[in-house]
Parts: sequence; C-alpha cells; structure tokens
Amino acid sequence: MKIDTSVTPKDLLPRVNELFELSGTKILAIDRRWKPESGTPVFTVKGKYTTRGWTEWTQGFRFGSALLQFDAGEDGQFLDRGIQGTLQSMASHVSHIGVHDHGFNNISTYGNLLRLHREGKIPRDSWAEAFCELALKVSGAVQAARWTALPDNLGYIYSFNGPHSLFVDTIRSLRVLSAAHALGHVLMGEQDRKISLLERMLQHAEATARYNIFFGDGRDIYDTRGRAVHEAVFNVTNGIFRCPSTQQGYSPFSTWTRGQAWALAGYPEQLEYLDTLSKDSFSLLQVAELKGKESFINRFLETSRALGDFYIDQTPADGIPYWDTGAPGLSSLAGWRDRPADPYNDYEPVDSSAAAIAAQGLLRLGRYLQEKGEKTEGGRYFQAGLTVASALFSEPYLCTDPQHEGLILHSVYHRPNGWDHIPEGRKVPCGEATMWGDYHARELALYIKKIAEGGPYYTFWNYL
Repeated sequence: MKIDTSVTPKDLLPRVNELFELSGTKILAIDRRWKPESGTPVFTVKGKYTTRGWTEWTQGFRFGSALLQFDAGEDGQFLDRGIQGTLQSMASHVSHIGVHDHGFNNISTYGNLLRLHREGKIPRDSWAEAFCELALKVSGAVQAARWTALPDNLGYIYSFNGPHSLFVDTIRSLRVLSAAHALGHVLMGEQDRKISLLERMLQHAEATARYNIFFGDGRDIYDTRGRAVHEAVFNVTNGIFRCPSTQQGYSPFSTWTRGQAWALAGYPEQLEYLDTLSKDSFSLLQVAELKGKESFINRFLETSRALGDFYIDQTPADGIPYWDTGAPGLSSLAGWRDRPADPYNDYEPVDSSAAAIAAQGLLRLGRYLQEKGEKTEGGRYFQAGLTVASALFSEPYLCTDPQHEGLILHSVYHRPNGWDHIPEGRKVPCGEATMWGDYHARELALYIKKIAEGGPYYTFWNYL
C-alpha cells in the first residue's frame, strides 16, 4: 500500500456525507422490496440483494445499518426501522447456540441501540436500556458456552464447523463477551460455577494468536509475520493442534484477506477495551504465560502490529485487497501490489469488504499508539486506515447507481464455492455488494465522522 500521509478525517467528510446520503436510499430500497419469508439478505446479484443459506450471520448487519444511518444523520425513520427489525427478528440470534457470530448480529443491533440511548442520541429509557442489556448479557454467555478447552488454560469458541474448528473471524465477534462482561455478567456452569467472560475472551484471543496468526518465528515454511489462516483444526480428544485449514481462502498456506481483516479489526478494538480495565480485573487470570494487565496488552499489541504490517505490505497501492494473497491468478497481474487494485481484471476478484473491515482496525491501532506517545508508528497505521477509506468511499467502489441496492461494490463472499455473481462479459466476480461490506463501510464512515466532528469516540464498550 502507498500510504497517503496528507489526508485527514476532515478531508474525508464530504465523501462520508455522500456515502450516508447514498446509504439511506439503499436501506429504503431493500426494505421496500424484501419479504421476511425470503430469509436474510446476504449479497447482491445484478444489483439486487438475495439470500444464501449457510448461517444467519448477516441479519444484524441489515438492521444495524439502519441504526448507523440514524446516528449519522438523525433521520427518525431509520431509528424506527432499526428498532422494529431488532424487535421482530433478532431474538433468536440472542439464544442461537449453533454459531460463532453473536458479536456480529447482536452488537450491531442491541449494542448500537444501547449506545444511542447512553450517548443521548435517543431519549434515555430505563426499560429499553435494560432490554438491550439483557440481550447482550445472554448473547455473550451463549457465545462463551460454545467452548472447546485446550491445554495451558487456553480454549476457543468453536465455529459452526464443530468443536474441532477455530475460525479467525471470531476475533471480531468476541466483543459481545467483552460487552457482557462490562455489564457485570458471567456464564453460569455446572454446580453454579461462575465462568468469567473476560477470561474466555482472553483465552480465545490467545488461542487465535497462537494458531491462526503467524509471527515469522518459523512455525512452518509459510510463516510470514502477520499472515492469518482462516481455520485452525484441533484433535478435540486431547486438545492438540493438527493443522491450518480454510473454506473461504485459496489454501491454508495463503492468506484469505477478509479473514486477516477480521483479526486486524478485532485485536485493536479489544486492545482499546483492555486499556480501560483496572489491573485488579486481571488479578485472578492467567492464560498460558500471560498474567497481569500489561502482559495481555502487550500480546494484543504485538498481534495487532503484525496484522497491520502484513496488510500494509501485502495490499495494492490503494489499500483495497484481492480476495487472497496467494490466489493463483495474481501471477498474471504482474506488479499488482504497486498499483491500485483492478476490480475489472480477468484473473482474480478484489474484496472491498475486507478493506472496509481492515481500515477500522488500522485506524484504531494507530490512534491507540498515538495516544501512548508513539506518534510516528501510530501515525503510519492511522494514515493507512484513512488511505483505505479514501479509496473505498470513491468510485468504482462507492455505488452511486440508484437502481443498485448495494453501497460498496466489488465485494465477494465465497470464491472457492463460486457463489458470487460474474457479470456477462466478465471472467471473475465484480460489481456486487455484501451485507457485511456495506455495514462495515457505514461503521468505518461513522467512526471517521465522529473523529472529524469531535463526537463521542465510537466503540462497543465506552457507553456501558
């Protein structure tokens, strides 16, 4: 990536405002056409959102998008749509025992609603706030109960593939455990055992760092610092790690860029959260060799830096990645890292949703380091995040076509399975949007808007 060192959050405000103007029309267009019996909108085909059954992990992004839209412009119709969608459709997600996606669905809805109350964007209401708190507490506990224990006081929230499977993207979903912990909740186990949600978050994060993230220390011959693998597979009988794996990436030994982006967004966000906790919060916790607040923060910071450096080094000049750094067709795109990504090439698709997710992680990591006095390094990450946002909030990624329901174009879902639409006359998927890509672009835009305008700093925890 070629980092733009001059762009500022205020410079991006015109693009942010344009994004939200377009965003409102897209939300309304989907709501006018979509029928609840159709399921959950997942991605667009020929400009119209459609569904794709795998797990119901995108419904919260749909209604959460309306809440972000309200936050950006205070148009009450979007608040109403977000509230009604949450009330009508999200209860099953709170108690869903079959997925690792609670932090996506429920932070996006119940979490955003609680934040809007606590920030004074909507009138304080003790019953409405208690309702949202209860949803977040239950969601965090249900997520934490989906647990595979490992030696060395480690463990992980297992993916929908089963108890043997640790997915890297769960790092971003971990925030529901942190939110529930911040609300004073615990997971109750057998014989009324109280299980700390903070401890489970830390155990999962360390297991992910050990087995899904690489640090260039020779773990295998593909151990490049900052690389992430989609899935780690374990022998559940004895907890021994067996191998890396992937469903959505090209191979276990290349990097699926959206998986890497999920980790890049998740670790810095949790790093910010850990920084707010007292030292006493960690007094009874030991995860592997980590003990005490400082050791956990250092580990999260080491991991965040590695992920951020890899993204910067392995992404095209404009910060928009191709879907996998090892995708075979990239060999036909000589010098692809040295120029902006080309979503209309004939060989491999880009994934703009990975950019929308990663940019927020770069910004959060940069701001964290700057506030700790590391102005140069922090500025590098922060400017990298703004560079990505600058490209993402412009054509050909920002969709200005009023007939297209997507907001951010050139996003892909599952390249190996061939699920993504390939337009007539093209050889690879392009020109379509995904619900998570659109949501995270809105979240990124709102994050930048609040910084530029001096609004409350946008997190999942500071209102709790």
